[in-house]
Amino acid sequence: MQEEQTEDVQKLGGMEALDEPYMQIGFGNMMRKRAGWLSILFVGEMFTATATAHFQGELERTVILALLMPLIISSGGNSGSQATSLIIRAMALGEVTLKDWWRVAGRELPAGLTLGLILGLLGAARIYLWQWMHDHGVRLFGSPFGYDYGPHHGLVALTIGTSVVGVVTFGSLTGSMLPFLLRRLRLDPASASAPFVATLVDVTGLIIYFTIALALLRGTLL
Repeated sequence: MQEEQTEDVQKLGGMEALDEPYMQIGFGNMMRKRAGWLSILFVGEMFTATATAHFQGELERTVILALLMPLIISSGGNSGSQATSLIIRAMALGEVTLKDWWRVAGRELPAGLTLGLILGLLGAARIYLWQWMHDHGVRLFGSPFGYDYGPHHGLVALTIGTSVVGVVTFGSLTGSMLPFLLRRLRLDPASASAPFVATLVDVTGLIIYFTIALALLRGTLL
């Protein structure tokens, strides 16, 4: 039981399961176990760079979009990793089977929307709060605190809030459905590790973010 749990945890960490205890496995064997998944994830992140380069013009026109990118990327990746971990564990315990995919999707869609709305409101509130502190000259340890998002900070807050809702919803659905896809392909669902899902959601999250930004900020900041 301990060996099985150890193997599952290692796979969820984005690597092949080790054949020997950590302090006994050879260096070359460990590199082989870890390098494969890291290489796949690295190639996946290259698509993130490609997506960012595609919207280079928008980033050059407003640095605010670049400053807020970590909010979008982290929220989507975290929600996808949560969903993946939940479904993989549920599969291991026999709580869900392949035929339950539509029931899982039916639960994750409203869950993703609700979680996205919560995080989106937090993101929008952060922008309004930082703008308020800037406008009122709030100082922290003797230095100005806050940030000036400009006269269109309301649209920026709406862009962030809407983007987070879309990205978190997509991340939750993707993270919950990927284990079913791998099981259908007769692959180990544990291979749908949290890092892999996070990489996948990073790329799509940026596309969702910039698409919404173009729609809401065109004619003002863009």
